[in-house]
Amino acid sequence: MFRKITIFLIFIFSCTLVDVFAQRTYTPEKGSVERKAILNSLRLPVEKELKQKIVFNADHFKVQGNWAFISGSPQTSSSGRRPDYRNTPYRDAVDSGAFDNNFFALLKKTSGKWKVVKRALGCTDVCALDWSSIYNAPKAIFPYNE
Repeated sequence: MFRKITIFLIFIFSCTLVDVFAQRTYTPEKGSVERKAILNSLRLPVEKELKQKIVFNADHFKVQGNWAFISGSPQTSSSGRRPDYRNTPYRDAVDSGAFDNNFFALLKKTSGKWKVVKRALGCTDVCALDWSSIYNAPKAIFPYNE
């Protein structure tokens, strides 16, 4: 009896490990429901902060399990150009040259919805370098590691 229980427990443990290691890192297809859901979750707070409609030109977009990391440049939805930062909290940084037109975002799917864990606009360095360790997110979704 003990042997059967041991074999059963080893089998269950093995299946669990296979599932954990089988999570692949991928980029959601353009136009897919998943990609739209992730970007829309990010879009709401960014548009509220910038007080204008935004689209994201993603240079890096990776998902693994319930985590996603995206980076790229924000653009206005009307012209596809750099947003107007004059009436935003970033005005002084833009005027002083201490602002790059970029974004970085870490999102997590919780209760079936994507939520922004951390985001940054205008970084002049690698502002998301330590996000993997701070938020316990998979390193594979980031374009670089600490």
